[in-house]
Amino acid sequence: MEIAVLGGGNGSHAAAVDLTEAGHNVRFWRRDGDAMKALNAAGNTLVLKDFVGERPVTLAMATSDMGAALSGAELIVCPAPAPAQADIAKAMAPYLKDGQVVFLPPGSFGSYLMAKAVREAGSTADVAFAEAGTLPYLTRRHGENTIAITTRATRLPTGVFPLRLKDHALGIIRAGYPSVEDAGDGLSGALMNAGPIIHPPLICMNAGPIEHFDHWDIHNEGTQPAIRRTTDRLDAERIAVREALGYGAPHFPLADHYAPDGDEWMYGNMAHDRLVDSGDWREHLVLTEHRYMREDVAVGLAFLVSVADWAGVPAPTATGLLAIGSAICSDDFRKNGRTLESSGLAGLSKEEMRDLMQKGLS
Repeated sequence: MEIAVLGGGNGSHAAAVDLTEAGHNVRFWRRDGDAMKALNAAGNTLVLKDFVGERPVTLAMATSDMGAALSGAELIVCPAPAPAQADIAKAMAPYLKDGQVVFLPPGSFGSYLMAKAVREAGSTADVAFAEAGTLPYLTRRHGENTIAITTRATRLPTGVFPLRLKDHALGIIRAGYPSVEDAGDGLSGALMNAGPIIHPPLICMNAGPIEHFDHWDIHNEGTQPAIRRTTDRLDAERIAVREALGYGAPHFPLADHYAPDGDEWMYGNMAHDRLVDSGDWREHLVLTEHRYMREDVAVGLAFLVSVADWAGVPAPTATGLLAIGSAICSDDFRKNGRTLESSGLAGLSKEEMRDLMQKGLS
């Protein structure tokens, strides 16, 4: 299959090499022209490191030309951070064609926001935007050209916007990611996002050690019983919001990620142990700039709190963590983050929201 992979971070690099090794023709786009020229000079070759070992993987294309990357692509994979979605959507808009599928793993309601940005940029292409509950990989880059994949997702609950294109979209995505599961519409997919559940307690409740130590593993010594209890309470609020909006099980409770013998979570059983054992998450963290803060708190958690408010569901743990993250960053994420208010949707009724999620933008 012809696939475009967009972005320059850990997830995008992992997707580019993994999908290439699976036999797909991958065009890797990154905004950084100098980085792409360096990759071109290396023969478009990256090194994949996983449980099998290390081996070179040569991509079909590495480019900073969006038109070249998207031309003929059936699937467009965009694991870029949520704050980059609007700019990427504008860059994609002139080149999108009917039938293409944009996959955001995860999305933080980016499925709707990117579709809206594409429309506002003048595109009338009938494109499906889908978002999953997590990145398909636990992954980190080792240097510029080596990508270490600790584990791959075994279940990827995915919502599609608009829902009328769900069958087509999931069929295309499964050709690249067979572990994708139907999670309904785009809002349901957004409320499957594990990042705003696992990461806000870790980044906020470990603020002192993060600022004290040069390197800190929030998934190892940073994951203590008090933090796990907070995570469970936060996840219960997410599930309560999903149920209030009529979304059924499975809700993929985060507790299953930590349980060695519970129901299979998105990365399968024992994924947390493999993550810790890899050592790749013992890293230097800039508390106010890290993706866990700027994406999972300012974007994902702010969105969850706004949906809870809109749905009339109490969410004191989410609201409290959002306030703490705001204080750490000297900001007000409830006001300035990604919310239903900032998306222009807070005035919709539940029925109007369901209709929008089904039909899409006119």
